[in-house]
Amino acid sequence: MTTAAMTAAAATGTSQDVPVDPHDVRFAQAATGLLRTFNQAGVVSAADVHVARRLGRLGEEPDERVLLAVALAVRAVRLGSVCVVLAQARTTVSSDDESRVGVTDLPWPDPDGWVAACAASPLVAVGSATDAGGGPGRPLRLVHDLLYLDRYWREEERVRVELDSRASRAVGDVDEERLLAALSALFTSPEPDRQRLAAAMTALRSVSVLAGGPGTGKTTTVARLIALLRDLHGPDVRVALAAPTGKAAARLQEAIDMAGVKEGLGVADVQASTLHRLLGRRPDSQSRFRHNRDNRLPYDVVVVDETSMVSLSMMARLLEAVRPEARLVLVGDPDQLASVEAGAVLGDLVERPAPASAQVPAGLVDVVGDDLEAGETATDALRNGIVRLRRPYRFSGAIEELATAVRTDQPEQVEAVLRRGDPSVELVETDAGAWRPGPALDSLRADVVSAAAALVDTARAGDVDTALSMLGRHRLLCAHRRGPYGVARWTDEIEGWLATDLAGYRSREQAEGEWYVGRPLLVTANDYDVRLYNGDTGVVVRHPDRGIVAAFGRAGKALLLSPNRLSAVQTVHATTVHRAQGSQFERVSLLLPPADSPLLTRELFYTAVTRAEQRVRVLGSVDAVRLAVSRPIVRASGLRRHPGL
Repeated sequence: MTTAAMTAAAATGTSQDVPVDPHDVRFAQAATGLLRTFNQAGVVSAADVHVARRLGRLGEEPDERVLLAVALAVRAVRLGSVCVVLAQARTTVSSDDESRVGVTDLPWPDPDGWVAACAASPLVAVGSATDAGGGPGRPLRLVHDLLYLDRYWREEERVRVELDSRASRAVGDVDEERLLAALSALFTSPEPDRQRLAAAMTALRSVSVLAGGPGTGKTTTVARLIALLRDLHGPDVRVALAAPTGKAAARLQEAIDMAGVKEGLGVADVQASTLHRLLGRRPDSQSRFRHNRDNRLPYDVVVVDETSMVSLSMMARLLEAVRPEARLVLVGDPDQLASVEAGAVLGDLVERPAPASAQVPAGLVDVVGDDLEAGETATDALRNGIVRLRRPYRFSGAIEELATAVRTDQPEQVEAVLRRGDPSVELVETDAGAWRPGPALDSLRADVVSAAAALVDTARAGDVDTALSMLGRHRLLCAHRRGPYGVARWTDEIEGWLATDLAGYRSREQAEGEWYVGRPLLVTANDYDVRLYNGDTGVVVRHPDRGIVAAFGRAGKALLLSPNRLSAVQTVHATTVHRAQGSQFERVSLLLPPADSPLLTRELFYTAVTRAEQRVRVLGSVDAVRLAVSRPIVRASGLRRHPGL
């Protein structure tokens, strides 16, 4: 039976009579009542149902409404939210099987009665006090109409309390004359400068957020603000740079090094690492670290790049490890895709109302008043220490217009830019259905083959540095990993194109096997022994002295390894948009799935098009384009509500 049929049956109260394939793992065979109805409609998974039923048995909770709420809370975390908003569930929860047909017609409980039933449940602690609703040990937490798994409520509360506490803490006396002189030396533009404003905010506040799109100068600003703090407080200021992934940390290090050398900032001693390495892995735990509330990090300044990719759990661990008197600088693009785990902390912070106690730092107007926009001192953003950079340096023209229209929810403008005929932006339209080889793919195929030919030629010539730079010529980005629109299918398709169009590609007579020269590589798991991290890219090269090696870029240098030392790599002609986050390419082709794909969102579209420096090609239907622009990711959390709810 189709999902639509099951949904209709559920809506008429006949769902328990719907025949279910006993071998279909999507369905919880023992589920009854509302759990069965919502499971058959594809709203909650079998795993969600099993957790709810088990907790119901342990807590002796018979109310179907409560068990459904528990399953939805489990589902929320699985899909990236921190909680479920019970009052809005009917209109915000969708079906897991990519269909929303009839979901609003399901027998959703009355919101007020539903909240009251959960509040009365022995499974649920009520309120924001740590001992509320019966004390610790209850697996769920209800705060107003937000239902959490208790662990995630505690982590969110820790983040909220830590940030509010740090924001209200003075950073000590700052000599305004010296600050003004240092800013003038580092930021020489006579025009209003958001980078200068961000650096001043960091100097005057314990916690600051540097937000901005790709190529807006965030890393350059970080390098300068490090130099600024050393000018103000001495060269011994201890600085930590961190990012959520090894690839992001390596790119951060390279960018800081380049900015430091170019501008003579003296920041070469600052080293970037992953957040996991900064906090110190523990062999006995996947979620706890050596540095914590009882063993703080020894740094005066902690800068976290790509914060949009940091989960709620990781942010909670970080905040409890940073010394109370240290500065914390969070850097990232709140409009990009969020962490694959629960939480969208950067986006929450940017949209969060300021606490009543939050004030614009004393002296900010005196020092950089000309850099402020009209009325900006009254905004929640500035009171929360948030400065957004807006001028992109990576791209301009039609790509900038496209990115801005996507970010600001203007689907008509997005379509207009795509159809304009600008050489830097191309729309390749297709009707619904899987892409198939044909004329529509000629331009994509030409870019793929051209980029691969340049990569293979330089790899065969043993030119390691140029071969590594060729990895950035073109990349096909997909929303899905599998299926007709997925990375796996299109990697195979591209390999077929190259075997046909490139002479000697994967030549068997070279006896190279899987390590053929010119093979582009993607690392899929961290390997600290050889300094490779999930998301790193490289290429197989015929080195003049070492023979066949795998080359990876490292802060402007090449890391050369025997292919036999690689433990988790795959061929990379196409990647998911999520994995491409933090990367940039000369040309990007984005393959959109059908409009009914739940992965098709504004953040995915924006992240994809902003990977490109020179040209963007969008392959998909106009319906998919419009829907993507109009559908933001909604991750429920309490941080976006008024502080303390």
